[in-house]
Amino acid sequence: MSINQSLPGSKALSKLTKVEPGRYREDHGLGFDDFIIGDIFEHRPGRTVTEADNVWMSLICMNNHPAHINAEYAKQTEFGQVLVSSLVTFSIVGGMSLASTSAKAIANLGWDNVRLVAPVFVGDTLYAESEVIHKRPSASRPGQGVVTVRTKGLKANGQICLSYERSFLITLDQVPLA
Repeated sequence: MSINQSLPGSKALSKLTKVEPGRYREDHGLGFDDFIIGDIFEHRPGRTVTEADNVWMSLICMNNHPAHINAEYAKQTEFGQVLVSSLVTFSIVGGMSLASTSAKAIANLGWDNVRLVAPVFVGDTLYAESEVIHKRPSASRPGQGVVTVRTKGLKANGQICLSYERSFLITLDQVPLA
């Protein structure tokens, strides 16, 4: 199979829609019907966490715990080095997952079961994957639905460092007749 061929049943995250001759508009994301319970999306590319990521995000969020921003202090902890703030890890993994989960979302509805499973250090490369675990039409918003995914943040060696469930509101592809 060549690099430009897809397996049958592949899903396109992006397309160009012709709006007039010689002019196209980008359209990104999956629709409600594209989400199949049990499907797993591997989010790429990965992202290597830098010292700047950790220090800036820690200070922006006012998380001035010395384990995240003071190398001398961090050497004395059980980790022996600066620990990347969980807010940094959460933000990178969350951002990585958006294109293939909620690019067409109307609203993010929240996170549940957030677990910090393993420490992350400067220089670690993170990847993510999301499994569709639930979807349903909205009970209160006609023409819209709720999709829930379980997302895992993984280090390059495959070790899970973060997991959570996230629900978002999305337009139904075909609105049922009343």
